[in-house]
Amino acid sequence: MSTNYKLKPLVLAVSLALAASGQAYAQQQAADESEAATTTDTSIEEVVTTGTRLQGSAAAVVDERKNQAFVADILGSEQLARTGDSDAASALRRVTGLTLVDGKYVYVRGLGERYSSARLNGASIPSPDLTRNVIPLDIIPSTIIESLAVQKVFSPSMPAAFGGGNIDIRTKSLPSDFQVNLEVGIGQNSNATDGYTYDRNEDGIPQNIRDAIVKYRGDFSLRNIVGKDGLVDNELGSASEQARMINAGLSKSLPRDIALKEDSLNPNYSIKASIGNSFDEDYFGGSIGFLLAGAYDTKWNVSERSSAVLSENATEGCATTLNSAEEVANSCYNTLSETTLTTETERLNGVFSVGYELDTHSVSYTKLYLTDAEDESEFGILQSPNGSNLKTIYGSGLANREHEFKYEERTLDIDQVRGQHTFLDYWGIGFDWQYTESTAETDIPTDMSFRFDDLYDDQGNYLSTVVTGDDNRAVYQYVDMEDHVKSYSGNLSLPTNLAGMDIEFKAGYDFTDKARYYTTDRFAMDNGSGLRISVNDDLANVLGVTDYLTDERIDESNFLLSYREPTAPDADDYIAVQKTDAFYGSFDAFLTNSWRLAGGVRWEEFKQVSLATSSLIFTPEDLDTYYSVERILNGTTVEDDFYPALSLTYIGDESYQIRFGFSETVVRPDIRETVPVAYFDPITDIRTIGRAGLESSPMTNLDARFEYFADNGDNYTVSAFYKDIEKPIESVLSVGDEEYTLNYVNGISAEVYGVEFEWLHDLTYLADGFFTSGNLTWSDSEAVIDPALAGNLTNPTKRMTGHSEYVANFQLSYDSLNGNHSSSLIYNVFGERILAAGIGGRGDAYEQPFHSLDLVYNYYPDFNSKISFKVQNLLDEEQDVTQSGVTVQSREVGRVISLSYSYEF
Repeated sequence: MSTNYKLKPLVLAVSLALAASGQAYAQQQAADESEAATTTDTSIEEVVTTGTRLQGSAAAVVDERKNQAFVADILGSEQLARTGDSDAASALRRVTGLTLVDGKYVYVRGLGERYSSARLNGASIPSPDLTRNVIPLDIIPSTIIESLAVQKVFSPSMPAAFGGGNIDIRTKSLPSDFQVNLEVGIGQNSNATDGYTYDRNEDGIPQNIRDAIVKYRGDFSLRNIVGKDGLVDNELGSASEQARMINAGLSKSLPRDIALKEDSLNPNYSIKASIGNSFDEDYFGGSIGFLLAGAYDTKWNVSERSSAVLSENATEGCATTLNSAEEVANSCYNTLSETTLTTETERLNGVFSVGYELDTHSVSYTKLYLTDAEDESEFGILQSPNGSNLKTIYGSGLANREHEFKYEERTLDIDQVRGQHTFLDYWGIGFDWQYTESTAETDIPTDMSFRFDDLYDDQGNYLSTVVTGDDNRAVYQYVDMEDHVKSYSGNLSLPTNLAGMDIEFKAGYDFTDKARYYTTDRFAMDNGSGLRISVNDDLANVLGVTDYLTDERIDESNFLLSYREPTAPDADDYIAVQKTDAFYGSFDAFLTNSWRLAGGVRWEEFKQVSLATSSLIFTPEDLDTYYSVERILNGTTVEDDFYPALSLTYIGDESYQIRFGFSETVVRPDIRETVPVAYFDPITDIRTIGRAGLESSPMTNLDARFEYFADNGDNYTVSAFYKDIEKPIESVLSVGDEEYTLNYVNGISAEVYGVEFEWLHDLTYLADGFFTSGNLTWSDSEAVIDPALAGNLTNPTKRMTGHSEYVANFQLSYDSLNGNHSSSLIYNVFGERILAAGIGGRGDAYEQPFHSLDLVYNYYPDFNSKISFKVQNLLDEEQDVTQSGVTVQSREVGRVISLSYSYEF
């Protein structure tokens, strides 16, 4: 696998020879204007301009959007500050047609996250998310963002894996002079004054258990230990007793003193700092600049949650609570889980950039390091009114109790070198390039669950908690994932004039090499004696039931440790490699003063090899099983194609323009979706299994857009789009009494179409300093799945999974004329969207609209200082999912209040 990271000198040489700069023409114009200015001796009078903070910050991004050959939306750093968004994900939900899922995944034009992609300064970077290839954008802090460019129309210089849009995260450029910024903040979630904590263990798998996995080949049964160790009856006891002592020693090395405790939670707080400067050097006459920035924040959330599997005959009038025997008998659910989840999130990020500029040439290096850790404790009860277990408080007098503890740490480490060059003496040829190496890691050293039975009397009064004689009374899971990505690209451009037309020709090369390693190890403590062990008889102390696995109880009872890796051909580990080679050529021509035509074609070759195994710890005899030719071929994808794009713009005058776009692209399945490995999706809480042989989805895209720009800064946009998708990737469910299982299939076809409206409108004719901005998207979709592949899907023809019929963003803002105050009231809502398709006659499960209303107020006491006050989720909304008119998921969000102070030297 290491050969995947060796550079190909010949390919690199050719790619650099063909590289092109997208900004060469603009740089040449700037240079010509600068030269003219230096050769003309003119006196310039002092000019003082005034304008609101928004109009000043929006001018640059509006101009950039106007000058794009292909449709794009731009968010600048000042706009991020205005809305108070702390990360890229939160900011992007303000863009037309974008919605945010689970606080981290961006849906473009109502399509799922597979239809969007993200890059950092034009480079592909890996995702530290265990369950998706896309980057969870909540880990990118807004403090390092110069702008966010969302391109909704494909252009040849972009990756062909383009569905709804491509997001380019542009990090802050080097400062032109000395600057220091410091910001501190404090906040509180209304739900998180009190919560539940535990003493975390971050040691991972104990070394003696690692050694035992290899020694016993994953079989910790007493019989196997006797055989592998050659145990015989002796003075230490029978062979079976000796094996039991060995198994008990392994059990005791696992963390077992894990118990919930109720605590008063600390408030949220954050600290951010940056320093930068620029210096002139005399030897060559250039300048050197640097920027160093870092931030840390921590926050708590406590959420009451419910999750249910709907019974097959559920109707809207059935009982949704289980507080009486009558309600149990008429319940909507096979199972109903009610839990309390406490989450602590810590984030630490740092960025260092250094660069050199000389005339029309610049080179820079950026180091970006991000860590994001989540610590969760969850406890609750599971009732089964219509399931196979038939455990209910008011029915059988039984309910399953489960306590879970999980600590997950994600890191993203990026090294990037970039260069931009304009050769004014050689026809203004431009050349830009980037080379990026990045690593994403996810480590879960703590993932434990403990299972019990709660006993109740006929009136539903708690009696006691017991450990039954079953398997999986305590389950330990350890997960590790690593993604390594190399990305390099180069672009070459030539601005020229042919037959009176200004034309820019571009050509480029783009290469991405990605390798992933994923492994999980699962252990279970089984109460093999079949005895019921009473561990608690006081509901007030039930939080501490998880500390019952003492050394004495392990020695005296029949608790045995088992290694729960699946046997071949099932799998829970995998390795995968992706390579993408691409060349493109394009043009951008101003045919007349009114007509602009841009287009080109991209050739892209995509290769992927994935191999799923039951363990990445092998002995020589395993090789034929896990590395057979059939298994490798089954997980291999090789495809190449040409992807054209064309954009025609009519420029009426300085005030409006009309655009038309056509392109052909592709949407490829995520790595995780192509390997038959089971995992629980963090958004849906549904057990999910990938499918080998899943195919890519070719797409045809049509776009039209009208843009109007008024003299006072107002602007209005109306867009229409249509997408035709072949072999769309859709999810198919199967259901048991107590849980769903999700798989993926290629549908027959799908289409998406809709319209968008966007505006920025000054309201000074009503009141000084007020303005409004926002956007509205309406769209519809239809996916058709072959009934032979749909299992027992209720609706083989349906809306696409994750698609919302409407998305709305409204912002009412105020800028005081003296510049000391600014505020915004920000509203966001999305239409209901299919979270999971219905099966067995059940309706589709729809995530309900979430009405987000935030308030941001900024006070500027002087030129250097800013005080910000923010309230999120003013309406105190909850996240709900309904199916057949019945609520099957509900999550509290809470209202968050925060205050921050920043000072810039």
